[in-house]
Amino acid sequence: MATIPMTAAADRTLAAAAAILGYAIIIGFTDNFVRVIAADAGLWQFHALRGVMAMAILGVAARPLGLRLAPRNLRAVAGRSLIHGCAMLIYFGCLAFLPVATVAAGLFTAPIFVLLISRFAFGHAVGPYRIAAVLIGFLGVILVLGPASGERIGAATVLPVAAGALYALGNLATREWCAGETAETLLAGFFVTLGLFGVIGMIALALWPVPVPEGAAGFVLRGATVPTGPFLFWTFVQAGGSLIGVGLMIRAYQIAAASRVAIFEYVILPASALWSYLLWAEVVSPRAALGMGLIFLAGLIIVLRRR
Repeated sequence: MATIPMTAAADRTLAAAAAILGYAIIIGFTDNFVRVIAADAGLWQFHALRGVMAMAILGVAARPLGLRLAPRNLRAVAGRSLIHGCAMLIYFGCLAFLPVATVAAGLFTAPIFVLLISRFAFGHAVGPYRIAAVLIGFLGVILVLGPASGERIGAATVLPVAAGALYALGNLATREWCAGETAETLLAGFFVTLGLFGVIGMIALALWPVPVPEGAAGFVLRGATVPTGPFLFWTFVQAGGSLIGVGLMIRAYQIAAASRVAIFEYVILPASALWSYLLWAEVVSPRAALGMGLIFLAGLIIVLRRR
């Protein structure tokens, strides 16, 4: 049997693409039920309870599966978890006052920031094909976001774009700072950080209560409430699904260059749209479908131009 070159073993682009596809399918399904969770509870209680559930699942699975949860470099794992946690807080928070398409388009500026940070902070070479792929993928996001969805790009996209920048930095940190960590270690750090954010948010809202709109409109402003059955069930589904999905995403960034893996994450948009159609009979417009086609094209370019 031929020996696999070290560069191919260290940077397995196709394996990373498969991991990201699994991540998109799982997260696309679970995130479609955030609307159900938001109707009964708040963002902070959701993150706190999901963090507890996720750590309980990891704790039970650690010994039989031989998982190592303790970090080798606590500072690196904590820094990476803080960056990704802040990105997700902004992302979920924006969903309270911006359409999902607007928030997603802002978040998916992350590959642009990955390229910029890779080039200017870490000195990585970025070829013209990867630059072209990112621009094609971002054009696809713009088409998904455009007039056919009833929204325009404006000042309100600043926060989602900030989430995209933090998300990109966290993805780079996964490879640059945490290459020696296991996927389960990074998962634990991610959920512990979001859980702590949730506890802090609930305490703050208990000390300084504010008027809370009914239903999903009060998602960000709602403090701790008596958990309902649907909230508990779908939060548990979120915890389990996120463990598997985010674990696959982390693994992808560990085995391939961040500037390549980032482009594959665009697939979460069509995956979410497909689940929205299957679950809620929501249909995308022809313009949005074209944008999703460009997103797939961008990922294909990266695969064909891999080393």
